[in-house]
Amino acid sequence: MAGNSKRKGAIKKTGKGNPTAGSGGRRRQGLEGKGPTPRAEDRPNHKKYKMAQAAERRQSGRPKRRGDDGPELVVGRNSVVELLRASVPVVSLQVAEGIDRDDRVREIFQLAADLHVPLLEVARNELDRITSGAVHQGIAAKLEAYDYADPDDLLDLAAERGEPPLIVMLDSITDPRNLGAIVRSAAGFGVHGVVIPERRAAQMTAAAWKTSAGAAARVPVARATNLTRQIKAYQEAGLMVIGLAADGDVALPEMDLGDGPLVVVIGSEGKGLSRLVGETCDQLVSIPMSSTLESLNAGVAAGISLYAISQARA
Repeated sequence: MAGNSKRKGAIKKTGKGNPTAGSGGRRRQGLEGKGPTPRAEDRPNHKKYKMAQAAERRQSGRPKRRGDDGPELVVGRNSVVELLRASVPVVSLQVAEGIDRDDRVREIFQLAADLHVPLLEVARNELDRITSGAVHQGIAAKLEAYDYADPDDLLDLAAERGEPPLIVMLDSITDPRNLGAIVRSAAGFGVHGVVIPERRAAQMTAAAWKTSAGAAARVPVARATNLTRQIKAYQEAGLMVIGLAADGDVALPEMDLGDGPLVVVIGSEGKGLSRLVGETCDQLVSIPMSSTLESLNAGVAAGISLYAISQARA
């Protein structure tokens, strides 16, 4: 009968009183209002919210970007003693209980005392676990992840010193020893900082620290997400960008490198500058050589070019 709510299937109530078949109750509940829609700036997944958060971070100052690989462990007696001899900033030393105190271990203990590096005695099986089963010879050194600067911080440093900026950028250099050697040359010739790519390039690991012979503590190393974009940013800030290339249009001694703000870009030994980076540079320059040698080691090329620039600015 029409209008008979008692007919079979007309309304079915569950134990919780939830109307289902024949009532349309669920649809009516779904149409009920949920309050006003939040503003775009208040919705975490909205573009405007993310832009507002980024602007707030910029206003509060640029924090240094920490390496995302976490602390680094260096194991073995020879490796650890070399770290300490080079004054690499070691956070702590993990030493196995009952370690045989040979000459290297005694030197490690003495250097650790001189550098105020804490010694932590641990069970050998615990040291095995910490080092993931590496051949540690009873000792391991812990290095914190390197604190990378922002590329713009290097301009601020030059301004604080009242000097025209001099910055070195590295393109696709994957050997950390080359990175350390370049940082060492940068410290010796008044460079305000070194910029490296975040990916597919050598980072400031223990090997780079050792090769820099402590210079990494005096010269900031910054990381750029995109090297080409950072070159353009420096150009917009008024810096001239030169790239070292074996087939450069101008020899380095012929350049007027007197006292202007300058960026020197150095490529890898094998491939040199990448195509896009080379095209973005203002000028490609070469280091004249008397032999038929095709290219120089990146660290050597950096030292020669920075010496020439320092002489031009003297």
